[in-house]
Amino acid sequence: MALEAILAYLHLLAILTMVVFIASEAALCRIEWLNAKVVERLVRLDAIYAGAAVAVLATGVARTIWGVKGTAWYWTNPLLHIKLTLFVVVALLSIGPTRSYLRWRKRLRADGTLPTEAEVRKTRKLVMIEAHLIALVPLAAVFLARGFG
Repeated sequence: MALEAILAYLHLLAILTMVVFIASEAALCRIEWLNAKVVERLVRLDAIYAGAAVAVLATGVARTIWGVKGTAWYWTNPLLHIKLTLFVVVALLSIGPTRSYLRWRKRLRADGTLPTEAEVRKTRKLVMIEAHLIALVPLAAVFLARGFG
């Protein structure tokens, strides 16, 4: 029972970390706030966000393996597959902003130029889509935890 509680805690901590850092990206990725320091910070925030996403996946898998309900219960439940699909979609969407931040930093370090307004708006739109899709994952999770599916 203690292992289940620890796994649940670690999973929740990873989820909260992921949400905090995608929200930070959304807050900073605005043309009116963008400067050299913000570009550097976006790269760091995105790296932490990616690490948190890996931790979410790892702790989630750990819960299915070592948790009380076990793999047979989790992996046959369609709600888990919905959660994973949403997670993969968010992960795929996150590739765009990550590439943008790295490209912006490279250009900034090379010649001191910041991204255009169009680049920032496009990237921010993807970050906002990610953030909103992440909010749907707990919906599937609460139903999964209550035995639906």
